[in-house]
Amino acid sequence: MQGQVLERTEWEARAAAHEARVDAFVAPHLARRRDRVKHPVHDFLFTYYAQRPAQLRRWHPGYGVRLADAPEYAGLKGYADGAVTDEHVASQRPLIESLHRLLSATAGRPANFGCFGMHEWAMVYRLSEDETRHAAWPLRLGPEGTDAVVESHRIACSHFDAYRFFTPAAAPLNTLRPTSADRPAYEQPACLHAGMDLYKHAFRLTPMVSSDLVADCFELARDIRVLDMRAAPYDLSGLDDGAFEPVRVETAAGKAEYVEAQRRFAERAAPLRARLVAECERLLAVG
Repeated sequence: MQGQVLERTEWEARAAAHEARVDAFVAPHLARRRDRVKHPVHDFLFTYYAQRPAQLRRWHPGYGVRLADAPEYAGLKGYADGAVTDEHVASQRPLIESLHRLLSATAGRPANFGCFGMHEWAMVYRLSEDETRHAAWPLRLGPEGTDAVVESHRIACSHFDAYRFFTPAAAPLNTLRPTSADRPAYEQPACLHAGMDLYKHAFRLTPMVSSDLVADCFELARDIRVLDMRAAPYDLSGLDDGAFEPVRVETAAGKAEYVEAQRRFAERAAPLRARLVAECERLLAVG
């Protein structure tokens, strides 16, 4: 591998800057975990996704960059002599090809802004309040009112990892049938979960891609999660001093608010998705 060499003073500064950046999100999560306090919005990125806080804090320069005087990286998977090896990249080819196929297909599909966040409502359809995933928080409209919203809307969830959490009663209401095997045939760029998953795709490519890209995707996912839960059926208005006032997607005004925010997130996600596609292509070109 031929590439850029970073001297220790330079890469240490970049690593420290990365740690400080993500610690703004990691430190509160670790404090809550220590105190056994659950957060229905911000814990998601650390409990649903497989990347641990310590892994997120670890900075990687990406394939093609060698770190001088870096014994800290000697035992890390994929590294030799301060750099990610060609052999490691080659070993990850099936993953890279799979992600390139999914990301490219998603980017090339028209955006659908007509779901109105109904996936979260379908996840609690016909459940009592103590059966929901966030049972500590009440349903804004109560079980019967929540069920009525689901029944009065066209449910068209294209994301398998949202659809698979629909209740048994809600699953047949979905107009689509995505599975784990056909994600490239369904995922579309306006989907909130497809936007959040850019973080998952980025960290799965670690250490072959820069941690700066992973952190960019993490910040997008964190912001999307806020909208995802504000539009959910739960009443989170008392959480964090009113920081999660609901987007009332059961109303015309709430739908318009949701779609506008969804458009902004789709615009933010597009260049990150393009960067991930470009990184996959760069890695696939490694001989």
